[in-house]
Amino acid sequence: MRKEGKLVLLIEDEPDMVRGLRDAMCFEGFAVISSGTGTDGIAKARKEKPDLIVLDLMLPDTNGYKVCEEIRQWSQQVPIIMLTARSQESDKIRGLEVGADDYVTKPFSVGEFMARIKAIFRRLDRAAGLDEVVTIGDAQIDLKKHTCTRNRKTEPLTFYEVELIKLLYERQQEPVSRDEILDKIWGIEATPSNRTVDNFIVKLRRKIEEDHKQPRHILTVYGTGYKLVL
Repeated sequence: MRKEGKLVLLIEDEPDMVRGLRDAMCFEGFAVISSGTGTDGIAKARKEKPDLIVLDLMLPDTNGYKVCEEIRQWSQQVPIIMLTARSQESDKIRGLEVGADDYVTKPFSVGEFMARIKAIFRRLDRAAGLDEVVTIGDAQIDLKKHTCTRNRKTEPLTFYEVELIKLLYERQQEPVSRDEILDKIWGIEATPSNRTVDNFIVKLRRKIEEDHKQPRHILTVYGTGYKLVL
């Protein structure tokens, strides 16, 4: 039976890591289930429908990239935080490309980890009950279903893609700096690089713009960040 509170699925094979993260999350009132393999983690994600997935990159039977791709085939809404011992930017970019929303590089502090989780759930709570469709150019963005429809083609949007659209839409016609985007979307204690913001902008442009190489709606403000023009 599902416990009260937000449910977190932890897909991690290191017992000490599982124990430490489980204790930290349970102390904050989250319900936690865990899995030591990618195959079992995918099965539990389907069955339990967690509110958040914490996914290790290196697993005994597969890797986190493949697990993330599999989950994204049938669930775009659930936020996925990837745990990785790799610090190369290319590895992080690949994680974002397959559908991860955020990443934490090992070793990391429990405080940083919990700050990112709490930031995600604060945004989910604010969005509870939201049923709104916004129009950007000829694209229809469903903020509740996490979809973008353009030219009769519907594509899924991930958690952070939707959050980025919300922020830019609220501030339409105004430049929004990368620092502000990182602060308001990833949380003030989270420290992804500015490149993370750029990667998400590229992904959104491919879904929203008629020509993503010559965007008309999600514009770069050089030296600052981005702005949305409807």
